[in-house]
Amino acid sequence: MSEEPRSLRWEGDALVILDQTRLPDEIIYISTRDYRVVAAAIRDLKVRGAPAIGAAAAFALVLGAREALGSPRFQERVRGVATELVATRPTAVNLAWAVERLLTRLERDAGDAAAGLAALEAEALAIFREDEEGNRRLGFHGQVLVPDGARVLTHCNAGALATAGYGTAIGVIRAAVEAGKKVTVYAGETRPLLQGARLTAWELVQLGVETFVVTDSMAGHLMAQGMVDLVLVGADRIAANGDVANKIGTYALAVLAAAHGLPFYVAAPVSTLDLALASGEGIPIEQRPAAEVTEFRGRRSAPAGVRVFNPAFDVTPARLVTALVTERGVVYPPYDVNLAALVKDGDREDV
Repeated sequence: MSEEPRSLRWEGDALVILDQTRLPDEIIYISTRDYRVVAAAIRDLKVRGAPAIGAAAAFALVLGAREALGSPRFQERVRGVATELVATRPTAVNLAWAVERLLTRLERDAGDAAAGLAALEAEALAIFREDEEGNRRLGFHGQVLVPDGARVLTHCNAGALATAGYGTAIGVIRAAVEAGKKVTVYAGETRPLLQGARLTAWELVQLGVETFVVTDSMAGHLMAQGMVDLVLVGADRIAANGDVANKIGTYALAVLAAAHGLPFYVAAPVSTLDLALASGEGIPIEQRPAAEVTEFRGRRSAPAGVRVFNPAFDVTPARLVTALVTERGVVYPPYDVNLAALVKDGDREDV
């Protein structure tokens, strides 16, 4: 295959974003020097996936800082841009984490505005580089959970498109294939925006992995027929007790997996952990526009005037999660103890 498309690319003075709303039909890139364009791209899901929007927001803050250069209120204006960016997607913690990391660097290293801008760019580049490197380690740790010949059910998209590169849940599958294992994937379509059918299936076909697209409502049938060996998903935020926020429909898959005695694995970087939240009850759930449910690419599929409830995420309780896979190793219950240990000691693996 040709070079793998990237969700993001930093060109020194501009951020280049792959418009994921156009996939798989078209590969269209947006190049911008305006942080507002990046904020809109995050909000409109042109760039999506918790790690990817964290990296995008970091680069957007650099663009905002560059615009503020020369202002006597440089740091104040940068913080204003940060507030705008954090508001774009409230559930995925990576976004706020990345922005706060840049603000901390600004406070620590900025002797003047020019030095502050340089520090912000260096930190954004570090976040981007660390994400892909971490995903490869995550894949290495997670692939041991995927037996040869495994039939894996996925949900939404947690591949390279959702990250700086390689992917989280899909990164585990990639690592398993690279280790010589045969893997078959059932990619849940992921209503209402079909990230599984449009994005995950596209990525896996590019990688040569045997992939079947299935509707979300087929999951229970597949499990009952003995066609699934494990469920593997990503995450947008993980609370201290191991509760997981991920794309709407994930909770239902976890319940079905438990009912059929199947392991339910969650793959996510440490930056997705939010140990300040005791449980998933405190995770804000983003509400998306009604048109995402009543239309698809401008064509109406529901009657005019109907009311819509469209949460983008749900929360899977920790008791339904078999293990969490991170770049620092595989974490098993009790999550409240072992996640805290993972964060405290970054060198520990398989706690």
